[in-house]
Amino acid sequence: DQITMATWAADCAERVLPLFERAYPGDDRPRSAIEVCRTWVLTGVFRMTEIRGASLAAHAAARDAKENDAVCFAARAAGQAVATAHVPQHAYGAAYYALKAVAAADPANAGVTVAAEWDWQAGRLPEGLREEIMSRIVVQERGGRVVVRLRKGEGF
Repeated sequence: DQITMATWAADCAERVLPLFERAYPGDDRPRSAIEVCRTWVLTGVFRMTEIRGASLAAHAAARDAKENDAVCFAARAAGQAVATAHVPQHAYGAAYYALKAVAAADPANAGVTVAAEWDWQAGRLPEGLREEIMSRIVVQERGGRVVVRLRKGEGF
C-alpha cells in the first residue's frame, strides 16, 4: 500500500542522507523532504503544494550538488521519497537513487556495498511486496563498474 511504500522510501533515502549532509551541512532541503514524507505517513494529511514543494526542493539540492554523484543521488532519493505520497511508484526512485548514491560513494567497493544495501532494502519490505518491487531494481556489474537501473514496464 502507499503508506508502506512511502515509509520504505523514506527509510531508503534516510540511509544515504548523511552523504548529502556531510557535503552541505547547512542545506536541509533533502532532510525536510523526508520529514514531509514521514509527516504525511503519520497524519494522512495530503497537501499537494507541500509535497510537491518538498520534492522539487530536494531535486534542486541535487542539481546544486551535481559535481558529486553520491551527494546528488542522495538528495534525489529524498525527492523521490516524498513524491511517493503523490504516486506510489516514486518509492522505486528513492531506492534506486539510494543504491546509486552507495555505488558512487565508494566505487572501489561498490559491488559489496550496493549488494548489502539492496539486501537491506529488500528486507525492509513486506514479503508480499518484496519480489515485485525488488525485481524492478536491477544491479549489474559491467566493465568493473556497478550499474543500477530501474526496469519499467507494465503497471509502472
